[in-house]
Amino acid sequence: MNSQQVIVHVRFAPNGRVVQISERPAKLTPNQWFDVLNARASSSYRLIARGRGVFRLTRTAIETFKQETTRRE
Repeated sequence: MNSQQVIVHVRFAPNGRVVQISERPAKLTPNQWFDVLNARASSSYRLIARGRGVFRLTRTAIETFKQETTRRE
């Protein structure tokens, strides 16, 4: 694993539901993956106009979050 920077893009519906989010594990819904990232890395989140946002994380962090999430199931 490495510390390469990754930008996770998030798109929201007008009702606030997450419509799309990158780097999402197949077993999680878009909202569930957003909740995982928000709980563990909220300081890395930036809101963008028109119902979008981004998390700026390392590849290592993303892979760790994915492993922790799949381990619990």
